[in-house]
Amino acid sequence: MQQSYVYILLCSDGTYYTGVTSKLEQRLFQHESGFYQECYTFKRRPVQLVFYCEFTDINFAIDKEKQIKKWSKAKKLALINGEYDALPNLAKKKFK
Repeated sequence: MQQSYVYILLCSDGTYYTGVTSKLEQRLFQHESGFYQECYTFKRRPVQLVFYCEFTDINFAIDKEKQIKKWSKAKKLALINGEYDALPNLAKKKFK
């Protein structure tokens, strides 16, 4: 069974890019080299891999990528820093 990866890149402008791939090293090279000019990261290079996780089912990986893409920057940062207990609270809407 082929491994799949969900990954987060820190872009040079301070934004995060979340992606999914079955060939992590190759995909990172493509981001770093600007292989796809239409890609979000093309004008935001250099990029740095700050998080990745492995999946044995590509469908789970795709679902997780979609979920993370909807997260706030603060929630992504908590994931990157391994602050898993903070994730549920960062999902809650703050009322004034």
